[in-house]
Amino acid sequence: MSAALDGIVVVDFSRVLAGPYATMMLGDFGADVIKIERPGVGDDTREWGPPYDSDGVATYFNAVNRNKRSVVLDLTDPEDVARARDLVAGADIVVENFRPGTMERLGLGYDTLSALRPNLIYCAITGFGRDGGADLPGYDLLVQAVGGLMSMTGPGPGEPTKVGVALVDVLAGVHALSGILLALAHRDRTGEGQRIDTDLLSVLLSSLVNQASGYLGAAATPAIMGNRHPSIAPYQTFSTADRPIALAVGNDKQFALLARALELDWLIEDDRFSSNALRVRHRDALIDILTTTLKSQGADHWYALLSGVGVPAGPINDIAEAFAFAEKLGLAPTVAVPGSHTPQVANPISMSRTPPTYRSAPPRLGGDAQR
Repeated sequence: MSAALDGIVVVDFSRVLAGPYATMMLGDFGADVIKIERPGVGDDTREWGPPYDSDGVATYFNAVNRNKRSVVLDLTDPEDVARARDLVAGADIVVENFRPGTMERLGLGYDTLSALRPNLIYCAITGFGRDGGADLPGYDLLVQAVGGLMSMTGPGPGEPTKVGVALVDVLAGVHALSGILLALAHRDRTGEGQRIDTDLLSVLLSSLVNQASGYLGAAATPAIMGNRHPSIAPYQTFSTADRPIALAVGNDKQFALLARALELDWLIEDDRFSSNALRVRHRDALIDILTTTLKSQGADHWYALLSGVGVPAGPINDIAEAFAFAEKLGLAPTVAVPGSHTPQVANPISMSRTPPTYRSAPPRLGGDAQR
């Protein structure tokens, strides 16, 4: 079975997370990804441990580097820069996430490389763009801080908290992937390559969706609300007799189902709770009522009861429980990758004709000769 990107060659100058995530996705669908790494050191994430897998490889590196080849080049050496240009001359896509201007100083900027390969698709990922933010370091934590995400995330007012993974980097990788695929579609029609730019701050602001729209459209500045939702109630976590449970009640029908399941039918007729807007207005009173009942039984009891009648609910799983839950649902969340003794997270995109393939483990540093 052929892969969607068979025959596409990617020269990947990126490192850490956003760029490598995008290029791994391309590799999963058949692209030949050539990862350019520094001699003796390689990608920073090769050193980001513990934890390490059973082969002694940092699991952070493993997360985003399967289906790639590693070629070591010293980009301060003119001969190795010439080798890099030779690779690009036979490639379709270049991905890089250096600070703006770095690739140009190395003689590997878009203008230089597109002259070698006129239909080249060149994707640059930065922290804060190529203009006023060019000198700012593009670390996910900093972007979560200055981009507003931490201002609305945390257990309560005055306790801003980062998300538990480098979410902005991942979102930037997904946006870079989207731009690359759009550029491939354009090239298929016209033969033209192009430059793609995306930056972590712009990606975050776009990804704030309803919160950003609320600010722009109604001057509503989000505040930290813990696990509550600014526009929906009840839509949060609740204490039970043993551990928390999440309820995501998004409409009046679901609220009525919840009330009946909890034997609180009178809530349906209560004027304070007859619509979502009213439930949001009287949120504190509603939470008190629901919590009193939910504390009478454990989370598993309520999950079985509520999900059985169509109320969106779920226990707060740890990561082991999350994988087990996905397995139970038949989602096959992990895959075996040739050359690796440890499983990896499966690509989340399923395609009927050109599914993802898992051809090789994350490469050893410099493990592939230059073609």
